[in-house]
Amino acid sequence: MAPAAALLVSGVLTAGCAAPEPLPEVTQGARPTSAPSTAGPQASKDAKAAAPSGASLGGPGTACALPVSFALAEKWKAEAVEDPENPEFAALTRQGPATVRCEVDAKPAGHIGYLRVWTAGKGPARAALEGFMKAEEKATAVTYRETKAGALPATEVTYTVANELVGDPKDERAFAVATPKGTVIVHLGGLDTAEHRAMLPAYELAKSTAKAL
Repeated sequence: MAPAAALLVSGVLTAGCAAPEPLPEVTQGARPTSAPSTAGPQASKDAKAAAPSGASLGGPGTACALPVSFALAEKWKAEAVEDPENPEFAALTRQGPATVRCEVDAKPAGHIGYLRVWTAGKGPARAALEGFMKAEEKATAVTYRETKAGALPATEVTYTVANELVGDPKDERAFAVATPKGTVIVHLGGLDTAEHRAMLPAYELAKSTAKAL
């Protein structure tokens, strides 16, 4: 299982080293009545940003200290990843040049998935994102585009991966920005494509409100 997918199932990083638990029951949040036919840029364009909850992530006093800050969607809960530099957990905490620092859980909002924030060393955003994707061995239909995250230049990738839980391929995406403190990658997965698309407004909110710190 690829690192990002393993994180979704295990939950070991923010909850300590306990054994994996079954997928939790959630009160289902709203899903789109119609979904874009592909995982490409149009899907992101069609998803309006969620209304901000008033909470943010990345700045002083927030759950995770990051090189960027962004607004959180209502009911999404952020938690820092425990001991991400521990080599014992490298298969879960590392993907290419990036290390996962923070998870924003969608379950309180009625969805099964996470926004995950990864950091890499200083350098071009696209190079870090391409390295991140090279480590995603089961990725297909990979498409990059240059965009904006807030006022910051950003590179975004959309792709599909094999879904080992339900059998069908599922959509995923991420955007990357370069800051003086290093590159940040914000990734959105999800249990399946329907969950992924239902969570796009929270992803768009994070992207549209991103600021370097």
